[in-house]
Amino acid sequence: MGKDRFDIKERENLSMLTDARVIIDKETGVNYLYVCHGYGGGLTPLLDAEGKPIVTKDGYQK
Repeated sequence: MGKDRFDIKERENLSMLTDARVIIDKETGVNYLYVCHGYGGGLTPLLDAEGKPIVTKDGYQK
């Protein structure tokens, strides 16, 4: 796994201690939501209305 595998698509500062980011895995195109608050955080795949992972195809899949 290379250091350039992930790309931050969007970043939003929700408060002084809380940050939300949409991260894309460049190998698979899967979008993840990462939220950090202080010293803690969580990561989850973003899902569409049918419960399938959101995949960004343009420019990310090999």
